[in-house]
Amino acid sequence: MRRVWLVLAGLVLLSGCAKQQSTTTQTTEGKRWKVGVTLLTKQHPFYQELEAAMRETARKEGIELLIQSAEFNLADQTAQVENFLTSGVDALIICPVDSAGIAGAVKKANEAKVPVFTADIAAQGGDVVCHVASDNVQGGRLAGEYLAKLLGGKGKVVIIDHPVVTSVQDRTKGFMEAISKYPGIQVVDRPPGDGVRDKAMAVTETMLQKYPDLAGIFAINDSTALGALKAVESMGRTNVVIVGYDGDPEARREILRGSPLKADAVQFPRKIGSTVVEMVAKHLRGEQVPKVVPIPCDIIDREKLQAGAP
Repeated sequence: MRRVWLVLAGLVLLSGCAKQQSTTTQTTEGKRWKVGVTLLTKQHPFYQELEAAMRETARKEGIELLIQSAEFNLADQTAQVENFLTSGVDALIICPVDSAGIAGAVKKANEAKVPVFTADIAAQGGDVVCHVASDNVQGGRLAGEYLAKLLGGKGKVVIIDHPVVTSVQDRTKGFMEAISKYPGIQVVDRPPGDGVRDKAMAVTETMLQKYPDLAGIFAINDSTALGALKAVESMGRTNVVIVGYDGDPEARREILRGSPLKADAVQFPRKIGSTVVEMVAKHLRGEQVPKVVPIPCDIIDREKLQAGAP
């Protein structure tokens, strides 16, 4: 009888150990990391799609995202990073307002041993584990080639610029590379439009007055393109053609309408958002991730949109 009791006791003990081991494994595998995210803005459709994809992927990866938006304000973005560090996040994802200006906040995260990832816009300074963005040099080339063909290889062009962020620097670099193949095209000005519609409209009005024979405009994003379009149409300069960048729904409608906005280099924000969260999850699991993950761009025009281009 004593032997039977000892066997039963042993089985109960083993069962308890197995349950404890199972619980420990589940806790380890089911760990939910907290990741702080500071976006450039939540007002732009690009970032709305990027955020939605980030949230979807985070749920699959067991990550809790704490998402804030700087709305183009570097001081706010810096404060958001500092608050995330104080709260004890496991990683940071930053879409910088100012590529150089955010370097101080990245370095603070480095000092706190919190890994930093960037999406869409790179940081110029500090140690970033992985940067995920459109291949903006390639996208700029596509825009430049398309505009050159629209103009038949000749004419005066302006770039409505936003040079404080690396993604735009890359876009204009690719654009200039493409345009340089056409000696008949002259880039006569590059005024900053800050990537927002109202300022882009005002800047375009000034350019149209300054250059009566202006033939084309490269707008570095669709807020800029739509502001430029408003100026072109309100001033009756509908012979000026515009190529934009992003592929937002409103821009697509204007391209389909046959407006002076003729084409867009298009990005895939959902792919950027999902990929950056995947890179964070891999890194937190101890896996190696690449320093840069480029997402290819495409070009859309009226013909492609009528054919059902995504």
